[in-house]
Amino acid sequence: MLKIEALAYIVAETTDIAKWQHFGERVLGMQAVPTADGLGLKMDGRDFRIAVVRGAADRYVASGWQLADRAAFDATVAALQKAGVAVSAGAAALAAARKAEAIATFSDPAGNLHELVCGYAGGRTPFVSPIGVQGFKTGAQGMGHTVLPAIPFEPTLQLFHETLGFGLSDIFNFKPAPEAPNMRIYFLHASAGRHHSVALAEMPNPAGCVHVMVETNTLTDVGLAYDRMKREGVKLMATLGEHENDRMTSFYMLTPSNFAIEYGYGGISVEPGVWQTTQTQQVSIWGHDFSVGFQ
Repeated sequence: MLKIEALAYIVAETTDIAKWQHFGERVLGMQAVPTADGLGLKMDGRDFRIAVVRGAADRYVASGWQLADRAAFDATVAALQKAGVAVSAGAAALAAARKAEAIATFSDPAGNLHELVCGYAGGRTPFVSPIGVQGFKTGAQGMGHTVLPAIPFEPTLQLFHETLGFGLSDIFNFKPAPEAPNMRIYFLHASAGRHHSVALAEMPNPAGCVHVMVETNTLTDVGLAYDRMKREGVKLMATLGEHENDRMTSFYMLTPSNFAIEYGYGGISVEPGVWQTTQTQQVSIWGHDFSVGFQ
């Protein structure tokens, strides 16, 4: 059974907190809240969905996974340990920083760091965008999704699909060019039913993440963010388009921590245990020119 509900939050490291605050507020339209080690970006009633910490690099640090309760948390830790994965009990200071009653950490076979959390222990104040974004689709489905580099691919997929119980939503065998080798991208859902809360990509990424997705409540807010991105001089990583697999209408831009963020609307949900795995034939139905990211 699926124990993990959703992607609760992500953690990014930065050498420039002020740059992330400006990007978070003026481009993403989120609320920036100062923390002891950086800032949190608020998307809903929770204190943060993106934790930005000061550091020596600009990169993605960790993915935070929500468990429904302590029983699910303990069962997930036990399943990881049974599979031979080293799990560390999180210190009280880390749990406090992540606003969780319990936390544990582990790394997958590709070296990606993950945090398991249960029991939200933070505030529940209403989200008010500093620039008028009407809201983000979060709730039970979490903050969105993350796409992680997965080399070696098979053992990383096995950990998520078999040990952690993520359902397989979609398979895409990606060839970036006719002469290029095939790269697998598998999209997996958690129990709350977002089409995918994580995707595993058979490609390296020095920033530690291919991209993170956040979803707005209106298509208008996607268009307004596209205009803000251009006005603020943020690097465009993919033009506006609609994905074939989750039907998300979105565009991609570069964060101050060197991974991309997909800003979208209209993604579909799946019913765990009922959804039949699809096989995508193309990245998008229309748009999403990723070549701009290499210009």
